[in-house]
Amino acid sequence: MGRKVAVIHTTAVTYEGINSRLKALAPDAEVMNIVDDSLLNDVKREGKLTKEVTRRLMTYAFEAQDWGAKLILNACSSVGEGVDVIRPLLTIPYLKIDEPMARTAVERGDKIAVYGTVKTTLEPSARLIRRIAESAEKDVAVDSYLASDAFEALTAEKNQDKHNQILEALIRDTQEQYDVLVLAQASMSVLIPCLSDISKPILSSMDSGVEAAAAALKEL
Repeated sequence: MGRKVAVIHTTAVTYEGINSRLKALAPDAEVMNIVDDSLLNDVKREGKLTKEVTRRLMTYAFEAQDWGAKLILNACSSVGEGVDVIRPLLTIPYLKIDEPMARTAVERGDKIAVYGTVKTTLEPSARLIRRIAESAEKDVAVDSYLASDAFEALTAEKNQDKHNQILEALIRDTQEQYDVLVLAQASMSVLIPCLSDISKPILSSMDSGVEAAAAALKEL
């Protein structure tokens, strides 16, 4: 069996996509999946990342490290800022799935649109892009677009098609004024084939985040 990697999810929606990509890119890896949807529910209820959620996230990170994981991948942007607090306390890398995407967005454009279905994911994603741009000493304009009705369609109604249609319409209506289009949530990667006629870069954290994790795992 290959090296161990832990993935921390806040929704089951990301489970299949991340695991299938990890299997393709790192077939010998042994994967531990930790799924706790109460983390995201609590962040949504409070409207922000709380100390309690960060503490629980920290507990999962230490459990993964104790299990023998060589790397942890955080699959949720809503709790991503908690990773910044936890990283210095671990002896293994703790990656954020949206960090590679954010770096690519800054590299490829000055006007960036960020789309999401959950406010508590959308806002941290936009802040991450701005922080990376600031570190790179680059001026960028970042606009955020929230489609909460798409989230309800996916989670409450279990209607993937409706979710996709709502987001596709929003993206098509707004994309002309931007250099780069960013899909804030890993679960939104399913939209990319529907938008193949748009010539601008459409970035999803699912592919780039898992690719970064697989590459880092091989280098350890």
